[in-house]
Amino acid sequence: MSKGISGVSSKLIPYIANMVLSTRLLKLKRLVAERKRKLTKQPHIVTVYLALNDPYSYLLLQVLKDFQARFSVEYEFRTVLNKQPDMFPAPKLWQQNAFKDGLYLADLYSLDFPSSPPNSSPERDAQLTAQLLHWELQPGYLENALLLFNAYWLSDDCKYDDAIERLVSPVITHNVECYQQHLSANEDLLKDNGHYLSAMMHYGNEWYWGLDRLQYLERRFNDLGIHSGGASHTDIKINYDATQRDFCQRMSKQDVVDAAKKQPLELFWSIRSPYSYIAIVRARQLASHYNIPFIVKPVLPMVMRRMQVPKNKTNYIARDASREAHQYNIPFGRIADPLGKGVENCYALYEFADSQGKGVEFLESYARGVWSQGIRSDTEAGLKTLVERVGLNWQDAQPLLKDENWRVWAQSNLAELYGHGLWGVPSFKYGDVRVFGQDRIDRIEQAVVNLLVG
Repeated sequence: MSKGISGVSSKLIPYIANMVLSTRLLKLKRLVAERKRKLTKQPHIVTVYLALNDPYSYLLLQVLKDFQARFSVEYEFRTVLNKQPDMFPAPKLWQQNAFKDGLYLADLYSLDFPSSPPNSSPERDAQLTAQLLHWELQPGYLENALLLFNAYWLSDDCKYDDAIERLVSPVITHNVECYQQHLSANEDLLKDNGHYLSAMMHYGNEWYWGLDRLQYLERRFNDLGIHSGGASHTDIKINYDATQRDFCQRMSKQDVVDAAKKQPLELFWSIRSPYSYIAIVRARQLASHYNIPFIVKPVLPMVMRRMQVPKNKTNYIARDASREAHQYNIPFGRIADPLGKGVENCYALYEFADSQGKGVEFLESYARGVWSQGIRSDTEAGLKTLVERVGLNWQDAQPLLKDENWRVWAQSNLAELYGHGLWGVPSFKYGDVRVFGQDRIDRIEQAVVNLLVG
């Protein structure tokens, strides 16, 4: 019997993963956390990690006062600054994309945001971060931090220094080194508790990232019934799910015209990315609804490109992808990691499947097999199942497993991805719109509608 992680039989791993990611276990963990909170007579405390130079932190900070007005919670603020190097394979591209994404989210939720990135420097960021750290240990952090974030992000060059001078103490900004251990303690806590991003909220051993995941904390607090003013959870709306509303409903299928001159939707994709699994399911639905061409461009997973994917990152992604999949009613959880031979088999047969008019169907079926059905794609039996269930001939497919031409086009797809100013999967391209992450498929839908009605 083959062995997998830590000597566990590879046959058992899908079942263990399914149990770990199950909603039943999640509910049990939440019940235990709530009982512990009550026994220790603690309030509902949300730990918030913010970085001054992070667009997502700025957007999150703007909604925290309103969020607290709706729910009886307290905040513990932890200011951070330095990114964990092994978590960000392309930090410059990440920052550029984060700013563009911030513009979109700010418009979506009617929040403040600049039209261009702030003029700053590592030295200035460190000085202002020291001021935020100083405020952490006294009342009024939320109000003070918002003033400083506003000055940092919104003030033009003429007003910036005046705004900063009114808010910060020169004694603090001239003694940044005195706050380094405080900063390190915050950043270590973020890492030790299992995360790597700023704009994070940590409550009851679960993570909620920025505006995109705030809806899940809303739902959790609704279930706990901790609304300010004693309102019933049935009276409380979910405010932060705007990116998920009205999917495939912005134009009726009857109003969609012929696709002959329509732009194709391109998806840069990896079989080992759980977010890519969600993305291909939803993108295929979108392409079908709007009758537009859909092209998938697979790339090698990061680990197979000799890059690092630390444990904290993989653990969070699996849990977050599970949460997202359940939100969209996409089966998920019984995982048979395709890393290595499973990836190679998938890519080796993609061109064959595509030549039979079943390329996208094959990739989606393969992803469903390894991310929700525990099908071992590195075995002949598992691979045969994945091939035949989409109507492909196993005898015709077998000889193609030895052909490694796919390595050429997989790397070409990667270079093309970089050429679009993107670095990771899943990423979408539709005309001039290029976005990273399955969270942004709503931007693609809006671009499709704009083209069709324009």
